[in-house]
Amino acid sequence: MEEKEIGKISHYYGDINVGIIELTDILNVGDSIHIKGHTSDFTQSIDSMQIEHTSVSQAKSGDMIGIRVMQKVHPHDKVYRVSP
Repeated sequence: MEEKEIGKISHYYGDINVGIIELTDILNVGDSIHIKGHTSDFTQSIDSMQIEHTSVSQAKSGDMIGIRVMQKVHPHDKVYRVSP
């Protein structure tokens, strides 16, 4: 599987398990991502994402998106899009 860095975590809301990603590339609902940091290392698919509390199906470079994450993430964790 090929991975391309598409952003980094800028914030984590632990009470609702949401990570905020600052994107440097396009991301779509249905894509798989790999989040890797000092203590984070997991892969998950994007079921939904939001920009400013509005659901979107695609986000582009420069957008700040919120996604529900399976595990705790940390600021500066890198986010990769996984291609089969």
